[in-house]
Amino acid sequence: MMQEFNTIKDFKRRVCNDKSADLEPWDEDYFIGMMKSSAHTVDPSVVASYFPLSQCIKGLNVLVESLFGATFHQVPMGDGESWHPNVIKLSLHHPDEGDLGFMYLDLYSRKGKYPGCAHFAIRGGRRLSGTNYQLPIIALVCNFSSSRGLTARLNHCDVETLFHEFGHALHSLLSRTEYQHFSGTRVALDVAETPSNLFEFYAWDYRVLRTFALDETTGDPIPEKLVKALNASRNMFPATDLQRQVFYSIMDLTLFGEHTSKPVDTISAVADLKRKHTSWNYVEGTHWHTRFSHLINYGAGYYSYLYARCFATTIWQEVCQGDPLSRSTGSAIRDKFLRHGGAKDPSVLLKDFAGDSVIKNSGGGIIPDISSLCKEVGL
Repeated sequence: MMQEFNTIKDFKRRVCNDKSADLEPWDEDYFIGMMKSSAHTVDPSVVASYFPLSQCIKGLNVLVESLFGATFHQVPMGDGESWHPNVIKLSLHHPDEGDLGFMYLDLYSRKGKYPGCAHFAIRGGRRLSGTNYQLPIIALVCNFSSSRGLTARLNHCDVETLFHEFGHALHSLLSRTEYQHFSGTRVALDVAETPSNLFEFYAWDYRVLRTFALDETTGDPIPEKLVKALNASRNMFPATDLQRQVFYSIMDLTLFGEHTSKPVDTISAVADLKRKHTSWNYVEGTHWHTRFSHLINYGAGYYSYLYARCFATTIWQEVCQGDPLSRSTGSAIRDKFLRHGGAKDPSVLLKDFAGDSVIKNSGGGIIPDISSLCKEVGL
């Protein structure tokens, strides 16, 4: 970590022509962005030209058809069913199994709308009488620019976010559980983010991107050289990125993990943790954590993002990476993981799916093996 920190500091000193300049907290994103741009020729406008939103939606169809033999079809809605004219409803249909579930897409930003990107389970799946099954219904909500409607272009970060939320959506749509309280994402918190993190890998793999990321004018697929540059830029500061996630997790555990009768000075607590667990100073007089919405949603559970990232990386390397779009890969994802929702013990589920390497020294609990993650990011 200190090696990366000093590299950023040396870069700042060269850019500012000041050999004694120190790094400030606000320097992190600014100079890391500059360093990535200077090291790898990645023009954001060129990248976005390969990701019109309409093509990205087609990319989601490519995934479900390649992996599961299913396709999305737009279906009409009844009176009062939609909450906004931009919302569309899709059925996930399998030629042999029929409809598997339904998904509302609400992808454009607008005034008064929930500001983040998220998957919402509207109705869980459950076994009814006989062979009948209550099909799941979910909403995938994002906030992409709607200035040009379906021709809106996404930066690659948005593409990754879309695939992340789609991983959650597939978890809900493809689970088949006896009870709806175990349906889809209603799982142990430790593994809730695993499918979403797994499908982020699909957003970075050239074999996947070339199937839908096409030049708007020529129809040519995104160049492999550009995808390699995106990946190289992504992996430039792995220790800094990991340290930031560890800090978020420790902060969340500290603020929500112990309940006392005395009020907690959250500003002081966060400042102390930042000084102790990161290389960066705290900016006095600020309270940025009050806008970190995951603290509310994941009170004492944000650590699960790092857990899931470890699990997903192992699954990607052991199960998916060899042939990410094959039907056999899709069958493994669906039958050994997504199908079970929260109805199967997570440690058993993970081991059955990816082998013993996914969990290390568990002692009966769920402790991820970090070796796959370290390999993936080059640590």
